[in-house]
Amino acid sequence: MSTNAVGRGNASTTPKARRYDVTLRRRQAEESRRRVLDAAAALFAERGWSVAMREIASTAGVSFETVYSNFGSKPRLFGQVIDFAVVGDDRPVALMDRPEFAALSRGSHLQRAAAAASLVAAVNGRTVGLQRALREGAAADPALASRLDEIRQAQRQTVHIAGAAIAGRELTPLEGDGLWAVITVEVYDLLTGSAGWSRARYEQWLTDTIVRLLTLDD
Repeated sequence: MSTNAVGRGNASTTPKARRYDVTLRRRQAEESRRRVLDAAAALFAERGWSVAMREIASTAGVSFETVYSNFGSKPRLFGQVIDFAVVGDDRPVALMDRPEFAALSRGSHLQRAAAAASLVAAVNGRTVGLQRALREGAAADPALASRLDEIRQAQRQTVHIAGAAIAGRELTPLEGDGLWAVITVEVYDLLTGSAGWSRARYEQWLTDTIVRLLTLDD
């Protein structure tokens, strides 16, 4: 076999090998990133804002440098953790573009209120510990305090939109802010934590509250 033939054979296989290597490295990087997010979510929820980045790296089984190269800082890491916790996964699909949100505008008013209560219970259940950590950190860090305010204002706008979908009409400012108040994670934490309510009881209470608050008739 000639030297040229050998060269041509190597040339034909090298790009495939390189593509495989790139794909493998990308998949490994994504898996490492996900382990960091999962570890951070668990540690923040359990132990609050005081968790160190090195602890997160150790729990995730990655290097400290890997965490910083992916996220840059603890506040940025926390921001991605809570964003993912709100929707329940790392797909780049906003909450308002998901089927659970679309369900708020289908069926009877009671069915819409029940769908809203189920959605709220799911989001609050995933984020309650993280929100405690955020409030803890915000008490001492102005940047986190700003982040907390941004989250609350974004939630307020989303709730006004969701309420209009449930009622089939624009809400008054009083209705919108009242709905925003009752769905907050602080109320969820009070009822399911301090009061010991089950999730089912919370969802039923929230369904009934939404119906009364928005004066919904089937």
